[in-house]
This record gives sequence, C-alpha cells and structure tokens, in this order.
Amino acid sequence: MSAQSLSYSYNPLDLEASEPLIFNTANLKRGEIIINMGPQHPSTHGVLRLEILTDGEIVKDVVPHMGYLHRCYEKHAEKLPYNQVIPFVDRMDYLAAMNSEHAYAMGVERMLGIDKDIPARVEYIRVLVAELNRISSHFVAIGTYGLDIGAFTPFLWVMRDREHINRLLEWLSGARMLYNYIWIGGLFYDLPVGYEDRCKEFIDYLKPKLVELQKVIVDNKIFIERTANIGVLPLDLAINYGVTGPMLRASGLKFDLRKVDAYSVYPELDFDIPVGTGEMGTTGDCWDRTQVRVKECFESVRIIEQCLEKLMGEHKRTREFDPQALVPKKIRPKAMDFYVRAENPKGELGFFFRTTGNTDVPFRCKVRAPSFVNLSVLQAVSKNVMIADLVAILGSFDIVMGEIDR
Repeated sequence: MSAQSLSYSYNPLDLEASEPLIFNTANLKRGEIIINMGPQHPSTHGVLRLEILTDGEIVKDVVPHMGYLHRCYEKHAEKLPYNQVIPFVDRMDYLAAMNSEHAYAMGVERMLGIDKDIPARVEYIRVLVAELNRISSHFVAIGTYGLDIGAFTPFLWVMRDREHINRLLEWLSGARMLYNYIWIGGLFYDLPVGYEDRCKEFIDYLKPKLVELQKVIVDNKIFIERTANIGVLPLDLAINYGVTGPMLRASGLKFDLRKVDAYSVYPELDFDIPVGTGEMGTTGDCWDRTQVRVKECFESVRIIEQCLEKLMGEHKRTREFDPQALVPKKIRPKAMDFYVRAENPKGELGFFFRTTGNTDVPFRCKVRAPSFVNLSVLQAVSKNVMIADLVAILGSFDIVMGEIDR
C-alpha cells in the first residue's frame, strides 16, 4: 500500500503499511510540504518523530509518531512478584524514580491494608526524597528547555545544582538515578548519619540559586518573547485531553494530588499550588508552564524544610527504628481491581492492579503515565504556529520517553 493511497484517518492496525505518512499527499495544496521533524529533544533519540504539514514556515498540522524504548514495564509487572517490580518502576520516568516508587509502593500497601501502619518517620523520609527528586526533575525540564530554544548557559547551571541532589540520593540509596529505595511497607535503609544536616546545607545553598534561575531564565526578555503567547493550552482543552501536572496548573487550575488526594504526610505540610496567570502573555502558554515548574521548586524547598524539621525533632532517628519492620515477606492481596495515583513532577502517575487473590503476581498491571497523556494534546495546540515555535511547544511539555513507551 503506497503512502499516496492513505487517507488522513490511518488505521494503525494495517500491517501492510510500515510507518506511513498520516497526511494524504494527493491532497496537498500549493506550497504545502510534509516534513519529518525530529528528534529535537536530547531524550527523544529516535523514539519520537513529528510528521508536520507545513506551508512555508507555518505548521498547518502535526502528528507525533512514537517509537519504542522496549521498557515493557506492564508485562514485566505481570510476570514478577510485587516487590520485584520496583526497579522497573524506576525506569519509566527515570528522572523522577523516587516519586514513581512512592506511588507504586503506596498502591500495594493500600491493597494490603497496611498503609495506615507505616511509621511516620518512613513517610517523612519518602516525602523528603520525593521532593528532592521533584526539584531534580524540574531542573532537567528547565535546563533542556533552554537548550531547545537556544540558551546553553542555564542548562549548565541547573545541571551543576542537580548534581548535588544526585549525590544526596546516591549517598542514600547507592544509585544516582534508579534507586530501588522506597520499598513496599518501608524503606531499603534509614537515612545515613548526618544526612539531615547535609540536606539542610544544600537547601540553604539552593534558595538563592532558585532566585537566580528565576531572574536569568523566566524573567529574561528574550525568553519571554520566545515563549509568551506560544502554545496556549486553554483550560477546557487541557481537561478534555486529561492533561495533568504543571501543564494543567499552567492553564489556571489549582489541581495537585498532594492536596486533592492528601496522601502520605502531605496534609501535615504547608505549601502552595502555583498556577499560570498569563502574567507575560496568555494563561496556559509556554512561559506559564516554565514559570509553574520554577515556582514548584520553591514550594518543594518549603516541603523539604518541614520534613527535615520533623526528622530532626519529633520523628528523629532511634536505635529501635527499623525501616523494614513492616515490609511483608509475602505479598498476596485479595481479589480486586484497584487504582492509585500520585502527583509526579510531570503529572498524575496512576497504577491499576487486577489481582486474583491466589498469587503474589498481579494478573494485570496498567500504568497511567503523565508524559503519554500530556503528549496527546500536542496536535491541538500546534496548528498554525511557526516551525521554530513547534520546538518551543514540545520542549515545554517536559516529556520523558520511558513513560511514553512502556
């Protein structure tokens, strides 16, 4: 079957066609060209390409084609006991592995009915490392976004500061990115001696750096001109497409699962939910999405400080504390369908489990990955934009391909 015979409504189950063009080449108007664009982002190495229909420098339409990383998370999860799945959870959003572990462990604990028994120290440590990882993830989003639109220096700055977080998490777990630290029922280890003090030193160092980041990138005149009024995502469109996380909040909705679902110890912590206001352009544009991520870093710092206060005071370490005391030897939930969700740096990460009650391996494990869902709105917000602006729009989505191919 030739590409020319394909209509716009291409059937992905047509096995005769191998990566065909979506657009009908027979219906091209004068001046229109179909271009294969990408990869543009450092982590989209052959895993995402954009097929765009252009008229000169104007993008008339765009369709994302997703390739394969062969992560196979869901099928791995359906072949292994629950506690052996955590290393595979790490490899989905490999830039926010602690957050993903937290969501998965919380889901299995709720199925087992032990979520209320988790010691407070364990919960505060989980939130501490998850918020450190949130800042680390946002730093990659902000830094690589600068690269996408032509700014190299900010990328070096955020990588420098992200390295401090990597070292803190490596000291904690032994790994720089894929941690396997948050276990079902507890933690791999307690915090190392002196960890709280070192973490506090880092937060004191980071605060002025975040102010600097705000001034140099988000408040930069060139950055504003490059991102304001570009890729506007109206709130109703974001809701209809199931967009979550900073992208949804940038469109003006104060929706954060840490507040809405109030899981772990987040209800005991004081922090705000930044939203887009259209301060420099239109609510929900590329500038708002970046601004929300920077502001969320400030809020994560507030959360970390409160966790450190609890871990050094009311819930300080004791000789009797065992982070693995509630880790179950055998995990066999009752027969049920169960869904749990958490606020990851990129949006709502959800795990659906179907269990049979007679095995320690889930019958079905389905993941709702925020990058996969958020990418679906690209076509809707990229019509009639400049080709250069399409790069800015895609970069503002902060996708990671490990979540898109599972």
